[in-house]
Amino acid sequence: MKNISEPKNPDRQNWRFAKSLSQLRAHKAMLARVSGRQIALFHTPRGIHACDNRCPHEGYPLCEGDVSPDCKLTCNWHNWKFDLITGENLFGGDRLRIYPVEVRGDEVWVEITDPPYEERYAAIVKNLRNAFDDHEYDRIAREIARMKNLGADPLDALRLSIQWSWQRMEFGWTHAYAGMADWLVLYEENRDNEELQLVCLLESVAHTAFDVLREPVYPFSEETAPFDQAVFLRAVEQENEATAIAAIRGGLHDGLEFEDFEPALSHAALAHYNDFGHALIYVTKAGTLIEKLGPGVAAPLLFSLVREFIFSPREDRIPEFRRYGAALSAWPKCRNKNQPDDSHPAAEQWHRQGINRALDLTVANASAPPEALYRALLAANAVNLLSFDHNQQDKVHVSVSGNVGWLDFTHGLTFANAVRKQCAKFPQLWPRGLLQMACFAGRNAAFTTDEYDLVKWHSGDIGQDIENLLQRIFDHGQSEYIVSVHWLKIALAVREEIHALPKQQGIVLAAALSRFMNSPLKRRQARRTAYQSLQFTA
Repeated sequence: MKNISEPKNPDRQNWRFAKSLSQLRAHKAMLARVSGRQIALFHTPRGIHACDNRCPHEGYPLCEGDVSPDCKLTCNWHNWKFDLITGENLFGGDRLRIYPVEVRGDEVWVEITDPPYEERYAAIVKNLRNAFDDHEYDRIAREIARMKNLGADPLDALRLSIQWSWQRMEFGWTHAYAGMADWLVLYEENRDNEELQLVCLLESVAHTAFDVLREPVYPFSEETAPFDQAVFLRAVEQENEATAIAAIRGGLHDGLEFEDFEPALSHAALAHYNDFGHALIYVTKAGTLIEKLGPGVAAPLLFSLVREFIFSPREDRIPEFRRYGAALSAWPKCRNKNQPDDSHPAAEQWHRQGINRALDLTVANASAPPEALYRALLAANAVNLLSFDHNQQDKVHVSVSGNVGWLDFTHGLTFANAVRKQCAKFPQLWPRGLLQMACFAGRNAAFTTDEYDLVKWHSGDIGQDIENLLQRIFDHGQSEYIVSVHWLKIALAVREEIHALPKQQGIVLAAALSRFMNSPLKRRQARRTAYQSLQFTA
């Protein structure tokens, strides 16, 4: 191959020699390496054409493809097809980059000028949207990588995925947004590792894409009203989405920020034993996302969060948790000043106690500092996770209320993390948060064993144990996003909460996390579902 030389015309700086015309005519298709690029050259009845050699699908060499008389190029690995003249994708997904060609005597030259930044960014966004709408995991990864290589803000991929999804979540927030907030935490912690950072972005966007796959738009009311906390809370209580959204929309219009809405959102999330704790967890994650992605995502995230509140099941209204309301009413209006501030309720009090007993015990300890009671309930929920009877997964002849598994147990800890954060900000919410933690402890206690193996799940170094588990999350290998996101959420929650507990209880918390992430997780209960369906329809 000849040495590459610059054309003398200064207006043609980006033209490069590729191959001799006689070589190309003899071979019909050839690979040329030009300025660090792999370019495929084709000699066809309709002229000479050049394109990227790597197929935009999985990178296989297009110079090994077939070209039809009308210049349709086929990648023979997966049958993707392109118009070799325009680069248009005819079957598959991404467009193909093509290059202008000139023949100078016996030399074939190609022009490698990149399109303007705006044009390339728009193309990436278009391709990312196509991959998002089809939930194509590999394509999503490639487009985010292209966005970074272009010099754009990679977090734009998250902003765009929120924009493309918030009105397609029929019942509001899903674990995808909550997971996005936690992936962002790991993203910032791995600034020097672009591979791990791409994992964080990829998992966030792909999970969101999966949750709205083939979903239509579920529009929100366009009404606007001044934000009033009492009006907002009453609207949520009455499941009046239009009025609640109008209040948020009006507040945003008047320049309010997340911190201005946060008290009302936290009150709404804890007004009931809402959605098995998800409502309060989502409030904390909304704050993280808005802080890290900017005010542009505030409206879609808050509107979707309000919708989640509206549709949240209120478990305190079912018989299982009906004692919750009475326990809340019995909560002392103020702490007993005679109670020493250093009192420490023992977590063992709640061990294997049912819901009603757990609620009664929590009220009985209400005169203790709320932080101390919080630590006891956190430790009780950690013991539950560590002693979960995993044989429960293999039982067939159980009622629907017995459909309890590993993920249910993790909620006791991720909810506790949210309780500490929000109740520390708004102390008047401590009674609700603590009693709902007791609901978790009491409900899950029925599915635990008498003893647990602490030695098996703890290596001796709490910090290293948690770090090792976090590293596993980057290559989790889970086929279901719902599982991987629970790994992520509980790992970060445990890492934050571990310092709230005495050393021995901290060991239990870390061991519980280790046991969860290293135990078989049965997700599809075929026989149990068949049994329950037959019982129901009978």
